Amino acid sequence: MTKTTIQQLADYGQSAWLDYISRPLLESGKLKKLIAQGLRGMTSNPSIFNQAISSSSDYDARIIQLKGKGKSTFDIYDALTIADIQDATDQFKPVYTATKGLDGYVSLEIDPRIAHKTDEQTAEGLRLFKAVGRPNLMIKVPATPEGFKVVEELTANGVNVNTTLIFSPEQYERTVEAYFAGLTRLLKNKGSAHNVHSVASVFVSRVDTLIDDLLEKHADAKNLQSLKGQAAVANCRIIFERYHKFVNSPAYETLAARGANMQRVLWGSTSTKNPRYSDIKYVTELIARPTVNTIPEKTLLAFLDHGKVQEAFGASPGDAAKILSRLKSLGVDTDQVCRDLLRDGVKAFEDAFDALLSSIDKKAAQLCSS
Repeated sequence: MTKTTIQQLADYGQSAWLDYISRPLLESGKLKKLIAQGLRGMTSNPSIFNQAISSSSDYDARIIQLKGKGKSTFDIYDALTIADIQDATDQFKPVYTATKGLDGYVSLEIDPRIAHKTDEQTAEGLRLFKAVGRPNLMIKVPATPEGFKVVEELTANGVNVNTTLIFSPEQYERTVEAYFAGLTRLLKNKGSAHNVHSVASVFVSRVDTLIDDLLEKHADAKNLQSLKGQAAVANCRIIFERYHKFVNSPAYETLAARGANMQRVLWGSTSTKNPRYSDIKYVTELIARPTVNTIPEKTLLAFLDHGKVQEAFGASPGDAAKILSRLKSLGVDTDQVCRDLLRDGVKAFEDAFDALLSSIDKKAAQLCSS
C-alpha cells in the first residue's frame, strides 16, 4: 500500500501536526482518519478556538448546561476547551505510545492576557496540565521575556511545554536555555526527565509577509523581487543551525546522559499568505529532521494531495546569512521585524481571546433566554 506524504514525512524524520481543533473534527471521525494517514500531533490557540466555538452551534448544548449551573464566561470557556483537548489527546494516545512519547501531543495555550506575568502564567500552566490530566498534553507559553522563566518553571515541574511565537534566533536561544535550566532543576530535585518533551515553535510565514511588504515599498523595489519570499526560510535555517549547536553542546550531553530529551524545533504559521507562492511553500521548504511542522488543515490537505517529501536543508544554513545580510544592507531591520511580530502576535491572541469570551457570553445569554 502506498504511503501518504505525511507518512513518508514521518519516515524521513519530520512530524506533521495539525494546527486546528474543533468539536466536529473530533466527533466526525475525521481526526482519526488523519491520524491513520500519518498525522502525529495537534496545536491550538485562542484564534482557532474562537473560530470553532463562535461560528458554529456544536458547543451550544454544553454552553446552556454550564450557564444553567451558574458558571462564569471564563469557566464555560475553560470547560469547553479542556473537554476538546482531553478528547484530542485521547485520540492521539496511540501515536504517543507507538512513538514512545516523541509525538502524539496536543497543545493548549495559557490565557494570553497574562503573557507578561510570570507567576500567573506558571500557576495557570500547572493548573491546566493537572486539569487536562493527560501525559500527551503540551502547555503553550509565549516567548516573551517573562515567558522564558515560565518555560523553566513548568519544565522543572515535569510539564511538557510548547514555547510559541518565536520569530528571532535570540528568542530561540533563550527558549532552549530556559528548557535546559528547567531540566537541570527537575533532575536536581530527583525528578525524571525521561517523559518530559518540549518544542520551540518558530513562526514562519508572517516574517515573509512583513518583509515582502517592506521590500515592495523600497525605492528600488523593482530590482528586489528576487528577495521576496526568502527571509522566513533563511531565518529558520539560522535557527536550525543553532539547534544543532545546542544538540552537540556539553550542556545537553550532560542532560541526555540522565535521560533528558532534546527540545525539537517546530515550524508554525506555515500556511501560505501570498497567493503567488506555492500553497505548500512552508511545508516543502522546511523539510528537515528532526523537526515538527504544525500545518493548518487546508495546507495539510494540499500537501497530502500534491506534496513531495525531499529534504530541504540540514544542519548547514547555506546562504541564509547572505540573504539576511542583504536585507540589512537595504535597511530592513530583521531584528525589529521579529520584535514587532512578537508584539503583534501576543496582541492578536489577546484580541482573539477577548472575542471568544465575548462570543460565549452573548451565546449563553441568547441560548438561555430562548
